[in-house]
Amino acid sequence: MMSEDIVKIKGTKAGLQLSFAKGAKFEDIKTNILCKLESGNSFFIRGTTVYIPSQTLPTDQMEVLRKTFHQHGMLFRTEQPKIISRAESTKKIPPEEDAQQMIVINRTVRGGQEVRTKSSVLICGNVNPGAQIIAGGSIDVRGICKGLVHAGAFGNANAFIVADQLMPMQIRIADMIARSPDVIEKSDSPERASIKDGQIVIEPITR
Repeated sequence: MMSEDIVKIKGTKAGLQLSFAKGAKFEDIKTNILCKLESGNSFFIRGTTVYIPSQTLPTDQMEVLRKTFHQHGMLFRTEQPKIISRAESTKKIPPEEDAQQMIVINRTVRGGQEVRTKSSVLICGNVNPGAQIIAGGSIDVRGICKGLVHAGAFGNANAFIVADQLMPMQIRIADMIARSPDVIEKSDSPERASIKDGQIVIEPITR
């Protein structure tokens, strides 16, 4: 079996999906992944989320891979985040996820698209007008945020929203709502929205 065939990589809208050759031994899988990580493979960029379908490997082996990817600055998950169209937005929210976990969306979320999760969310791209991000935890947008963003959507008032340019149509944190002014001044620094003294406050930050 050729070593490059042991681990196959498929790019998705939310990260990388890995699959393994039938009958491959775990030691060979781990070695192949380490070779790819240490060779500077362009697929494995820090901050990328790597997905392996649940039940592909035993729990202990999955944990070994999780730690391996974590050491190289990547997130490891066995389920992919749900990205749906506005027409599908009435469907049931995905199963309970820990708000302390984070999913990574390596793309711009366009108008008419909606991301729903009970985790925190990192968007490596923009959130365009007409897009919605609804998260149980916090939201971090590495780009321009012009859509509707709702952090702490299931009651977490400690959640916050950060963006390189925070220019949303509407901000929600827990059960509080703040609307953007008619004229939005472009900020030269990232900004953070959080609840302070019973209201949503936006302030500049340094990443």
